[in-house]
Amino acid sequence: MPENINKVPLVAVLLTGTFVAILNQTLLVTAIPPIMRDLGINANTAQWLNTIFMLVNGIMIPITAFLIAKFTTRKLFMTAMGLFAAGTLIAAVSPNFEILILGRIVQASGAGIMIPLMQTVLFMIFPVEKRGQAMGLVGMVIAFAPAIGPTLSGWVVDQYPWRALFYIVLPIALLDLIAAYFVLKNVTKQTFPKVDIVSIMLSTFGFGGLLYGFSSAGAAGWVSGEVIASMIIGGISLTWFILRQLRLKEPILEFKVFRYGIFTLSNIIGIVLFMSMIGAATILPIYMQDMLGFSAFQSGLMLLPGALLMGIMNPITGRIFDKVGARWLSISGMGLLTVMTFLFTRLTEDTSFAYMATVHAFRMLSLAMVMMPITTAGLNQLPERLIPHGTAMNNTLRQVGGSIGTAFLVTMMTVGASSAANGVTANQAMIQGVNISFWVATGLAFIGFIISMFIKNPVRK
Repeated sequence: MPENINKVPLVAVLLTGTFVAILNQTLLVTAIPPIMRDLGINANTAQWLNTIFMLVNGIMIPITAFLIAKFTTRKLFMTAMGLFAAGTLIAAVSPNFEILILGRIVQASGAGIMIPLMQTVLFMIFPVEKRGQAMGLVGMVIAFAPAIGPTLSGWVVDQYPWRALFYIVLPIALLDLIAAYFVLKNVTKQTFPKVDIVSIMLSTFGFGGLLYGFSSAGAAGWVSGEVIASMIIGGISLTWFILRQLRLKEPILEFKVFRYGIFTLSNIIGIVLFMSMIGAATILPIYMQDMLGFSAFQSGLMLLPGALLMGIMNPITGRIFDKVGARWLSISGMGLLTVMTFLFTRLTEDTSFAYMATVHAFRMLSLAMVMMPITTAGLNQLPERLIPHGTAMNNTLRQVGGSIGTAFLVTMMTVGASSAANGVTANQAMIQGVNISFWVATGLAFIGFIISMFIKNPVRK
């Protein structure tokens, strides 16, 4: 492990890059209406600005383990940050929707590399007993960035044209790129694996097909032609990709990481967490805006206390993890998540802003207790050569979990609303659908709680 590296500036550069990358996943959520008006497009077309970012992100993440082994840390981060900055500039000056989409694709291709690369570098430069604290900082970024996105964009588009969003992000990206040039060191090991074009294509169609299918299912319905076709293409490609990786001497993504029991369990809990977190973050603003009449800015504001609490608590739970391990943090965190999600099954037309903000804040606290400690415990089990594959696998499964969770809970909301009893208003039927989706989320959280019982702390040497 590189002991002589000055960790503070290096970690600051990596965290800043990752923060702006994750911020961009949700930055356009509340900016969609003014973009639609300005570019003359409908809602279905405009939604692609978010979907394409998540899709490209999800396609890039699985191949980062290969890229980390092929290129130096400096070269890979500078390229990723350069792509992200270039995409931001293209989006800012885009004269039409097609160029704006191109900008989002270029942005996402850089963003998808940054998150697994940052986690791998942190695992390389910190000893095992300090990794919980380091990953707590990652958790702070992962929690705070997507939650501040809708609030920030809601405020900005109320005051300025939507392009201002990209002009705010661009200087941060450029400053981070300049700082990286001076402070970033090469810490990852290069093994120069061979490029297997077939694996990269299968990974793209596999993960891309599944992500597209799940993210479209919420709006288009599970039985629509495009959803079924993309699921079939994704499923076949992914199966073929996995079988090929198990046979290759130098796989693009190493599936042997699942031979390590705690790593496998931690990833199952991670998927449940992301399904619960991203799904709820999608459904609550719909409920607030469409059923209670709150503005986009107010619904973003409701999510903010939870994001702040999770951001503050992540480094603290990281320190606790370094002292006591993941077992009791994950059991108590999943228990709290189950109870708080259950409290969202009782929403009505009169539910107060304060109630939603408080329950959501405690939900985010429970996520802070589990998310990074469980990730760190899983990755700690892997030998150093498998850590890039572990971080890539971990982030890929989260991305897939988030899109499955969103699609599944939105579908449950729609089905619940359509099956509402006669004699209720359309608004009450929709709220019943929201409550049913949270019953499903409560069930998911409870499954995660049961699985967390099987997490064991490693024996201290």
